[in-house]
Amino acid sequence: MSNQLVICKRNNQILSCLLEDKQLVQINATDLDQESLLGNIYIGKVKNIVKNINAAFVEIADGVMCYLSLENSTPPIFVNNKNTDKVVIGDEIIVQIEKEGIKTKAPVVTSNLAFVGKYAILTYGKTKLGVSNKITDDTHRKALRNVIGAYKSEEYGLVVRTNAEAVSPEVIREEVEMLITKYKRIKEYGIHKTCFSVLDKAPKNYLSDIRDGYDAVIEQIVTDDQEIYDEIKTFLEENQASDVHKLQFYNDRMVSLSNLYSIETKVEKALQERVWLKSGGYLVIQPTEALVVIDVNTGKAIQGKKRAEETFFKINKEAAIEIAKQVRLRNLSGIIIIDFIDVASEAYKEAEMELLRKEFSKDPVKTIVVEMTKLNLVEVTRKKVRKPLHEQMKK
Repeated sequence: MSNQLVICKRNNQILSCLLEDKQLVQINATDLDQESLLGNIYIGKVKNIVKNINAAFVEIADGVMCYLSLENSTPPIFVNNKNTDKVVIGDEIIVQIEKEGIKTKAPVVTSNLAFVGKYAILTYGKTKLGVSNKITDDTHRKALRNVIGAYKSEEYGLVVRTNAEAVSPEVIREEVEMLITKYKRIKEYGIHKTCFSVLDKAPKNYLSDIRDGYDAVIEQIVTDDQEIYDEIKTFLEENQASDVHKLQFYNDRMVSLSNLYSIETKVEKALQERVWLKSGGYLVIQPTEALVVIDVNTGKAIQGKKRAEETFFKINKEAAIEIAKQVRLRNLSGIIIIDFIDVASEAYKEAEMELLRKEFSKDPVKTIVVEMTKLNLVEVTRKKVRKPLHEQMKK
């Protein structure tokens, strides 16, 4: 399997496109004139407390208001001197952007800071030690837990990422120590900064895509922009020296990188409401303000078929595989409702659910197949991080 991360420009945006065997499976867009705030750590000022929802609104820059849930959250690191952990109006606290603002919703911040590396994550406010669920070998999980066990603390926790599965303990230790140094620097020196200061700036989105991509998945990183190439090279040399060899500069003047991989065509297809299946059936994907609705239709697949129940089952299986791909590709999140074609067989229904769980397990973003309701609607939840593709893209 040939897997590439293709990074190019389109309409004043930088597109980061993950291709598996030339098939687009994931895409993120970054505006050149608007930096993402996701992952940034700020000194914010508490402007309002909403008691009935146990939340606060925190200003992180002049006029930039963010939502902070106080439910089950760790007491923040206070910049102002306090004798209590209670958050009140006027407090200056250290917060991190957890979710970008989407449409009318403000960005979400958290006092549970996360310092993300390629192989591990340090979590201030959550002191547990953990290993990615995608690493399934019990012996290996135990060994990895032992590696981070030496750094156990009452202040922070550590999580071993999937990328760490094939690297040496020394590499993991080196990164963990770097993350601890970063955390201590912010805690000890950040509190002396002025309000609205940016204490830590997350890498640009396309650099985060490189950091978060699985080593075993990304075999090549390609760009045709010199400035982007230089930024990626510097990032890799400073953070992932072992991946520098994957970086390539594309300089064919006859065919652009975007045209070589048909990026424009693939993007347009990923924004269409209707997705055709090989069987002749099709999906209708409709994001709304509250949730995403995906409808499975028979289309031309049922024409001339006598055994309708088996045909419906085959279409649903094909749809389950395609739905998991489309949800990741379009970065759909929150509540997702899937309306499969009704089948009477309980065995068929369970098989559809199992296949859906299997396909969603491949998604790097946490996705949970909840249940099938009495109306045969399947409920899925997917963690919200970046904006969905249709909101990221500029026409």
